[in-house]
Amino acid sequence: MTSNDASTKKRGTFAWALWDWAEQPYPTIMQTFIFPVYLTGTVAAMETQAEVQLGIATGIAGVILALIAPVLGRRSDDNGRRKFWLMFNTYLLVGIMIASFFVKPSPEFLLLGLVLYGAGSVIQEAALINYYAMLKSVTTEKNIGRVSGYAWALGYAGGIVLLVISLAGFILASTPWFGIGTEDAVNVRSVFLFSAVWTLIFSIPLLLRVPEIAKKPNSRKESVLQSYKSIWGQLKSLRAQAPETLKFLISSAIYRDGLAGVFTFGAVLGTLAFGFTFEQVIVFGIAANIVSGLGALIGGRLDDVFGSRTIIISSLIGLIISGSAVFFFYDFGTITYWIGGLALCLFVGPAQASSRTFVSRFTPLGREGEVFGLYQFTGRAISFLSGTFWALSITIANTVLGVKDATIWGIWGLMIILIVGLLLLTRVHPRPTVLESN
Repeated sequence: MTSNDASTKKRGTFAWALWDWAEQPYPTIMQTFIFPVYLTGTVAAMETQAEVQLGIATGIAGVILALIAPVLGRRSDDNGRRKFWLMFNTYLLVGIMIASFFVKPSPEFLLLGLVLYGAGSVIQEAALINYYAMLKSVTTEKNIGRVSGYAWALGYAGGIVLLVISLAGFILASTPWFGIGTEDAVNVRSVFLFSAVWTLIFSIPLLLRVPEIAKKPNSRKESVLQSYKSIWGQLKSLRAQAPETLKFLISSAIYRDGLAGVFTFGAVLGTLAFGFTFEQVIVFGIAANIVSGLGALIGGRLDDVFGSRTIIISSLIGLIISGSAVFFFYDFGTITYWIGGLALCLFVGPAQASSRTFVSRFTPLGREGEVFGLYQFTGRAISFLSGTFWALSITIANTVLGVKDATIWGIWGLMIILIVGLLLLTRVHPRPTVLESN
């Protein structure tokens, strides 16, 4: 590789990592700290169990994505349109954030908010299929873990900046930026517009610097039905040729849904169980992103030394201990949420980053979209678990155990999912067989 080639690849690597920063408004603002809290606390107003309705919306979105994920990844590989579909879904996310501005603080807008929340979840995950698939093409075997962790940490850094701007410029400011008022929560809703502009601008480097993959010479058009038949064949092939890979896809599907649940319901838990105000949730979010970013950076470097599986297992154990502590020390009040919640954040980043690194390690060039499509498919095929177990745990505590304010019990639904995923992961070989190239 010439010095010019190396420089070009380095710029492509940074542009790829910067997309994590560009896309950060969705997980930080729209999925975790502002939009769901706005929906369940402000829009829902006196509506009962709005957090349960949010869980149902999350479950429905997961089912939809499970149906389309493997087809999306396979087709982007075959047709040489990986970057095209990543950017297409990125701009759809921008549209979702703009539309969220029109969700006013009144119960009749709750359904619209839930629909946008669910649709955004599907679109974001569809974008991630192609984003993850690019990882191997912008890294080497020696730095893949470090780059993956760096990108995840860069995303968390973006989350910090976003939350600081949201607080200082829109939510807490006596005079919000750009002459925006506070009537009808327009200052809060303007954060969604700001998020859309953020994503639009910072996604440009990837569009310009990361090349599109070549179309496969033997590719052919398939109907949707043929694509699903091919996917079934892929799963059977994995079982015969690389059973450890299939076991990892299954185990990671379970624990990743638990990780998603931690993000989805974390802010809701702080608001409804620990009595955090809207502003306190955002301050916590800033601290959470700092801790998560550090965890992802450290985990990424350790991944290249100890291996992805070791980092994931260690992180899951840390998550289970931290989450259980939040429940058992609930009576101590907000200090429990601060300590336990930040401990959870410390372990989430490494688990997420090392999971995509693990998949990239055993995936050959040219099949990344296909394999990450299966990765997202297996995850979303059961992504109803976190929303369902969250809602079920609260409902059982309320109706069977007679607990009046049962929101804190929702955390047990998430812990059960993480425990099952961890137990299955311990049965996966640390170095699965590398798949064959097509």
